[in-house]
Amino acid sequence: MTLTPSSLPYWLVLGLLANVSSALAEPWTENSWNPKPDSEDIILPMPCEGSMAFRRVEIPMTGPLDDLPITLGQDNGDWGVIEHSYPAFIAGSFTDKKARGRYYLMAKYELTTLQYQALTEGTCPVPSRKLSLPVTGISWFDAVSTADKYNQWLRSHAMDKLPQEDGDAGFLRLPTEVEWEFAARGGLKVNSAEFRDQHYPMDDMKNYEWFSGAQSSNGRVQLIGLLQPNPLGLYDMLGNVSEMMFNPFYLNKLNRLHGQAGGFVVRGGNFLSGPTEIRSATRKEVNYYDQATPASSKTTGLRLVLVAPTITSTDKVKQLEKSWETLGADSQANAKKDDDAKDTVKALGSLASKVDDSALKQKLKDLENQLRASNQKQQEERDQSIRASLNLGSFLCTKLQDDGRFLDFLNHNYELLCKNKDASDANCAIRKTKLGEQSDRLQQLTGYYASSLVDAATLYGKEGLQHEVTVFDQMLTLNKRLSGLKPFLAAHWQNQQAYLANGKIDTAGWLETCKQINAPKATAQEK
Repeated sequence: MTLTPSSLPYWLVLGLLANVSSALAEPWTENSWNPKPDSEDIILPMPCEGSMAFRRVEIPMTGPLDDLPITLGQDNGDWGVIEHSYPAFIAGSFTDKKARGRYYLMAKYELTTLQYQALTEGTCPVPSRKLSLPVTGISWFDAVSTADKYNQWLRSHAMDKLPQEDGDAGFLRLPTEVEWEFAARGGLKVNSAEFRDQHYPMDDMKNYEWFSGAQSSNGRVQLIGLLQPNPLGLYDMLGNVSEMMFNPFYLNKLNRLHGQAGGFVVRGGNFLSGPTEIRSATRKEVNYYDQATPASSKTTGLRLVLVAPTITSTDKVKQLEKSWETLGADSQANAKKDDDAKDTVKALGSLASKVDDSALKQKLKDLENQLRASNQKQQEERDQSIRASLNLGSFLCTKLQDDGRFLDFLNHNYELLCKNKDASDANCAIRKTKLGEQSDRLQQLTGYYASSLVDAATLYGKEGLQHEVTVFDQMLTLNKRLSGLKPFLAAHWQNQQAYLANGKIDTAGWLETCKQINAPKATAQEK
């Protein structure tokens, strides 16, 4: 039997045409999909000889159940029921053993019309300036379907390009609100105060985000990559087009989300939003349907994330179970305690196992779980406090270096210029006064540093401090503007370890350790 186009199923004809079209397509110019290339970009191929650029969003947590506590939203009376701040947690999908942390990938730009057509149409689009605009006018269901088409194409044509976790390839989807807002605020590339600001650090909003008005978008959607990126290297996270989220909309109920799940969420504002609406906490609910058809808007588009499954293997299940068993078992795990102190959680578990009354057994089990959750919350708050103490100690070490070296400079000049002069010399009297003032200032600073070091060592102990030193060091590595603190953190930890070992208050030695640090020179990017 001879097969002709008319005798083939319609879906097969479309598939063959798509394959032929893709084979004949010319590679896209980089400017059409990545107008601002960077050495840290991660590139995935697309149909029609296309590509998509991603950026790593890194979190310095390595344990199976480790995650980073963060605060999202914003305290604003006008929008409290929608945007009020609330506690959240984030962890990456992929393990980075070299960096001792985890990460997920987020698309560097909003999905363009060119990329959308390459994934959804039977023929390959011809790259053009117009097609480098973010795609809009599609529904949430279209967005989910587009991610699915991309996933299936990658698994058929470029499986080896996908990052893996425990042997399982990652997959693309719309971001959750937590993933999106953490990245929109700058992740760990900004300090904690900048993270909680209305938007990431910027000198002038019009240089970074498209909003309404003649000085910015002028009422039109704009090409990708024309403005400056946020600290994670992501473009147009705020403004240009609103971006669809994976999870449904929830109202805010003070410090938690309300129980009713609604429509889908769009984030970030768009080219028709006023400047005050362009902020990291901006969120809006959209009905999945507009009357009889799925809802769409000319101001709404999407950005994809690349993540991995949580449970990837039987070994991973065992790791999770082991971590779960110890989770919250003892809130004083890193503190000094009496040898006779009982672990209340274990005691409750043991008691419950010996009770025959099923109702009482369940009550004891519920109480055990509540206590574990309370202990775990205390431990997470404790870890944050430890990192805050390490941040303070590292910063004070920089001040000790500055003030200590300045005192040495004043001493040197005084010895050089005033050693053999009469005590009545006016200039030498001034120098002596300044020398005394600087000496007093340094003595006060050294005392404050010593008190902070001793208090932290006493409160948290070596085990608790050591774990968070590793975490905080990775946080400094991720934030290039703060990476200069790394050698001072190392010096502060050296001082703290010495105290933990011998219990000796060695302010002179601690000062000298900080003074001897050679701070790394800032790179052009950091400047």
